[in-house]
Amino acid sequence: MSEATRDYSAFDAELTHQALNLRLFARLLGWMKPYRITLFTSVALVVGAAAMSVLLPVIQGRVVVDTILLPNAASADLPDYGLVDATEWLVASLGVEPLTAAVLLFILLVLAQAVLMFAHRLTLASSALKALRDLRLDLFAALERKPASFYDRVAVGRVMTRVTNDVENLFELLLGFGMLAGEFVPFVLALFLMFHISTEVTGLLLLVIPAAAAATYVFRMAMREIFRLVRDSVSGLNQYMQEDLMGIEVVQLSGREARNAEEYRRRNQENRRQEFRAIDHEVVFETFNTSLASIAVAVVIWYGGGEVVREEISLGSIILFNQYINMMINPVVAVGQQFNTLFRSMASGERIFQALDWDERIHEPPAPVRLPERLRGEIEFRNVRFAYPGGEDVLKDVSFQIAPGEKLAIVGPTGSGKSTVIRLLARFYDFADGMIFLDGTDVNAIATHDLRQRIGVVLQDFHVFSGTVLDNIALSNPAITRERAQWAARAANADPFIRQLADGYDTELAERGHNLSQGQQQLLAFARVLAADPEILVLDEATSSIDTGSELAIQEALHRITEGRTSIVIAHRLQTIQECDRVLVLHRGQVREHGTHEELIARRGIYYTLHELQFQDSAVAAELQGLDTEPTTPDARSRWAGPRDGRGDLPDFDPAEGGPRTF
Repeated sequence: MSEATRDYSAFDAELTHQALNLRLFARLLGWMKPYRITLFTSVALVVGAAAMSVLLPVIQGRVVVDTILLPNAASADLPDYGLVDATEWLVASLGVEPLTAAVLLFILLVLAQAVLMFAHRLTLASSALKALRDLRLDLFAALERKPASFYDRVAVGRVMTRVTNDVENLFELLLGFGMLAGEFVPFVLALFLMFHISTEVTGLLLLVIPAAAAATYVFRMAMREIFRLVRDSVSGLNQYMQEDLMGIEVVQLSGREARNAEEYRRRNQENRRQEFRAIDHEVVFETFNTSLASIAVAVVIWYGGGEVVREEISLGSIILFNQYINMMINPVVAVGQQFNTLFRSMASGERIFQALDWDERIHEPPAPVRLPERLRGEIEFRNVRFAYPGGEDVLKDVSFQIAPGEKLAIVGPTGSGKSTVIRLLARFYDFADGMIFLDGTDVNAIATHDLRQRIGVVLQDFHVFSGTVLDNIALSNPAITRERAQWAARAANADPFIRQLADGYDTELAERGHNLSQGQQQLLAFARVLAADPEILVLDEATSSIDTGSELAIQEALHRITEGRTSIVIAHRLQTIQECDRVLVLHRGQVREHGTHEELIARRGIYYTLHELQFQDSAVAAELQGLDTEPTTPDARSRWAGPRDGRGDLPDFDPAEGGPRTF
């Protein structure tokens, strides 16, 4: 699937929602294969339990009624499966009355059935849970391999639904098929015995099956669309909640709690409406099948009663038939009841396998270049042109070089392509060969895992994982020992505040690191990168949100972690930029200026404007950002004017927005 033809909306919309997709079900059974012995054991146990359930009515009708209470010669040739002999053996062995022996035999069969059914459910659940555990791990691994472009277009809430709700629905599917096996085995055995007793009565009862099957078909057709809407509404609820909670601070700051709660209430109401539609159909279906069973009992009593009076059939046989009616109808009813689970599970299975099969990943080289133990750190961008899927070019013929150990600052307006440079260097997106080189090697020829191990990135927002401070520095890297992590924290000036925490390096961090200040999070981010010891360091707005009290400690840490490393610094803080060897200015995806801080100041272009905007007085700042016309003060006018058309390379002037677009 190419970038041009990939339809991300199809991640949900292309599902067929088939009631029973045998190919999908067969594929699901592939995860059951390692546990087939447990599964076959479960099948054997349910067959045994089904046999016990068929024999119980035989004790009531053939042994108790036809042999003990109302002996009937007409029933002598009817099958009793050795239960009459078993009763007589108990009488002889225990010296009890025949009725007592029959009751004891009945109790033994009930206990045997209960034990077998209990063992069947345990073994079935065990094999299903293990298989779905493996499936969830495979699904999680597949989602982790998806590139950033996938998550740019697909809502995380919908992805999470596949890993959680949809996998749970498959568990219900596997258990449901196990329960159906427990219903259909007694059906076959009971039908065989009923034909032996009376072909006429059995034929009458079989007329019930087409009626139940027709009702099941109508139910299935009615429920198909309903269950699709139920699944979509649940997925939408998860997506909305995930978006709301991830942006809870913005929600609260903007006072949107009531509005968002109302929107969630509306979506929840839609889910409730669809669920009630499903319940209404299920109640009608179950009521119809219950009534059908009662009609079948009436038919047996009416027709069979006449046969008993004419002594053409025994009373015990009629009792048997009444017991077996449920065994004939229950499987059909169970199929109808399982359609709820079946529809949900088939849709869930389609979603899961769609995520597994979604053909989108960063292309790996067939024969990756082996990197040396230590890189020099030379980086070259050579005529790089790049556009995000479906968009215009973000980078247009961008070229620059970074010498080993050099620090390059990249500045420019928002949307100029600064972060895209970093994303491409780390190969979060695919791009053409021959554009980006690391120590003279095309990065497309390097395995992404190897490449990213050599690049340390510190973002503006430090992502905190669940676990301790030590866990968040080491990130489960076996090469990073506790001693190395502590050394990295000391070098990054994070050690003092860590030791002041309740449990030091073993302190559990709150969700998203809320028990740390912004500055402390940045120091911890520096420690994380330093512990991994990459040859290339990238700081993407890493110092833009720190408080003044933390600035000195962070600047000192920056000196240490950039020393001896090739560094790319995307920053707005002038002090950070001035300490870099060179500055690259991007504007509208193009390199517009390139040189040292002093050279660019002397050039009085875009960089000079950025520099001046940080230090200009408030009056000039108001003019530059609030006027629709040319500034009136000489100082502001000189900055407004450019070397070519009076505007130069300043941010685009947009009168509709009231002034220059901000950097």
